[in-house]
Amino acid sequence: MHSVPAMVFHPDYIAPLPPGHRFPIGKFGRIRDLLVADNVVSASAWRTPVPVTEAELCLAHNPDHVAAVLNLELDRKAERRLGLPLSPALVRRACAAVGGTVLTARLALAEGLACNIAGGSHHAFPDHGAGFCLFNDVAVTIRLLSRETLIKTALVIDFDVHQGDGTAAFFKDEPAFFTFSLHCEANYPLAKEVSDLDIGIPAGTKDNVYLSVVKTHVAPLLERLKPDIVFYNAGVDPHVDDKLGKLALSDAGLRARDNHVIECCLAAGVPLACVVGGGYADDLDILARRHGTMHRAATAACAARR
Repeated sequence: MHSVPAMVFHPDYIAPLPPGHRFPIGKFGRIRDLLVADNVVSASAWRTPVPVTEAELCLAHNPDHVAAVLNLELDRKAERRLGLPLSPALVRRACAAVGGTVLTARLALAEGLACNIAGGSHHAFPDHGAGFCLFNDVAVTIRLLSRETLIKTALVIDFDVHQGDGTAAFFKDEPAFFTFSLHCEANYPLAKEVSDLDIGIPAGTKDNVYLSVVKTHVAPLLERLKPDIVFYNAGVDPHVDDKLGKLALSDAGLRARDNHVIECCLAAGVPLACVVGGGYADDLDILARRHGTMHRAATAACAARR
């Protein structure tokens, strides 16, 4: 375990969107800027990923879908389902973000814990994108590491407020890759997929109930599954002020959640790769600071184990 967790960032994580678009794409640069400004992450901790290749994407995704995206040939229906206007910059962003999660996982396997400043595109299915997600970075990474025989098993802990439907679809018949989604039941997607473990909680749920669910499940899953790696989607959209969330977690609730996941994985000696997941607010500084909760929790956990 290194005293400072690696942080993975690529300049292409930011891409232009039309003014007023509801996906806050500028947050990724602000997460990094605030972690630097607050002296949370030292210069030596930053790593720059290599964007994923078409062949690597095709390890998980349907080659026709990959080609349609890379060639900017998505039809209008597919673009509507995605919720983003396809552009060369957006494709570069997607490839960089997947490459970021691949590097984050490699660093986690080598060093115990690493964090991406993007990732968590869990609504992307094998053959289509959806819900602001072009490619499923965690699914591609699992397929790649598995092909390289670096891992045989994986646990996906998805605490984004929306069900990890795409990730569930990738691994629905593969017990070696266990998907756990804790989400708001009355939220997107309307039609849920079947994860290995789904816990849908009611709108308005606050810290105490939410954290009791977290603390009841994380450590027992690690003990039972003994995975080779954990992917943690630390979406901050369960926050009470999130525009799309419908749950009612506080800042302290998010931090307690992240602390628990990180501490459980470190205590079990399981490599942990963290991705940011969803979070929606008009004020990018507030949102980026909220997302940085996970990176701050990881840094603190490593410092405590020096």
